[in-house]
Order: sequence, then structure tokens, then C-alpha cells
Amino acid sequence: MGRVSGPHMRATLRSVNVLLVEDDDAIAEPLVKGLERQGYAVHRESTGLGGVDAFRSGSPVDIILLDLGLPDIDGYEVCRRVRSESPVPIIILTARGDEIDRVLGLELGADDYMVKPFGFRELIARINAVTRRSQATGAPTEDSTQLAGNVVIDNRTRRVTVEGAEVQLTRKEFDLLSLLASDPGATQTRETILEQVWDAHWYGPTKTLDVHIASLRKKLGDPTIIETVRGVGFRLRSSLESDPNS
Repeated sequence: MGRVSGPHMRATLRSVNVLLVEDDDAIAEPLVKGLERQGYAVHRESTGLGGVDAFRSGSPVDIILLDLGLPDIDGYEVCRRVRSESPVPIIILTARGDEIDRVLGLELGADDYMVKPFGFRELIARINAVTRRSQATGAPTEDSTQLAGNVVIDNRTRRVTVEGAEVQLTRKEFDLLSLLASDPGATQTRETILEQVWDAHWYGPTKTLDVHIASLRKKLGDPTIIETVRGVGFRLRSSLESDPNS
């Protein structure tokens, strides 16, 4: 269903399996060829449902390149369904450049957002950055840390609970919270956060950080637990600090 070509799979030194969900042949075909020349294994789907089915098929998927304007369900819905099941990296590729579209994509769990037309070398750089960060954050650091407001983060299982109830976070949201929790009360600069949670050579808009902070505050049920240090960055309220709402 929705499969416009057989799997473009072959052995690769990079061992990076790309799922491309793009309905426009004029964009998809040269993109597939270019990625394969770079050593990636690429599988393409032309519909949103086809992309979801391919992701669920059991074939290895290391990163998803996702168009928004698909002929059946849109890319936002694909992103939502995939993210509810897996932390696999997702890069949105779209002609929609408005801030609201970027914010929505990032809120749904996309790791990056590129507006068409884009340069192929920049795409490769972003793929490398996202997959590198995904591999780096796969290793746990410390078992469990108690945070302010009855929030517990478990780096071994990558689970977060608030007053005993599990909170569903995207991979980036977890990595961001984990970084802030590594030194509660200390201010982490925006530059440090982007470098540690995204990549040292992050190309995307810095607005993505604010989107993820806002989402974390909402999911944790406490808008004051992460404090904005104006002009500098963000800090997680220490367990020793009093709750300003109490």
C-alpha cells in the first residue's frame, strides 16, 4: 500500500537505514540516488499510511525523512504515530516554512525541520548530527535522580514519573530534562543545551529549544520547575528550593 518502488536496500559502511516518506517523484528520486551514493540504505514510501506500515514492518529504520504534504494522512499524523511507538529520529522535509508549522512538528516529536528547497550537503550534515546524537544518548548515565516537584528521572530506563505516574516524553524532551537534572539549580546556557542535546553544529532554528522547554513544563505539570534565565539559558529548580506556587 503506497509503495511506489521496491526497497532501495544494500549493504552500507554507515549502516544507516533511511525511511523516506515523500510523494513527489521529482524530489524523492534524486534524493534516493544521492543518499545511496553516500552509502545509506534507503526505502521510499509515497503515502503517510505506507510510511507508517513500512516503519512497523520490522525492517530496520535508523532515521525517517518525512514530508508533510502527503496524499492521505499528513506528515504530522505520521510523526505522531511513529513517535508514540519509538524514539527513532525524524527530520521533516517540507515547503511549509511558517513558524507555526515548525513549532507543531517539533512539538509532535520531530528532531529537525528543513524547508524546501534545501541543499543536499546540509541534509547529510543534519542526518549525521541527528543519528550521532541518537546513538550517543542511547547509553545511560546514572540510575535515578530525584527532582523538584516529585519528578523522578530514570536514565537507565529513560522513564520519567511525576508523583508516581509515568510521563511520556519524546527523546529530545528526555535528553533536555536529563541535562538540566544533571546539575539542579545550575544555569545551562542555550549554547550548551543546543550542543549537548542537539549537536555542536546545530543548523536549525534556536526556537526549537523554547518549544521543547514549553512542552516539558506542560507535561511535568509545573511551569515553574524549569526557570528561564533571561539572556542566558535555563535552570531546573533544585529539590531544596521552595515551590513559588506554594
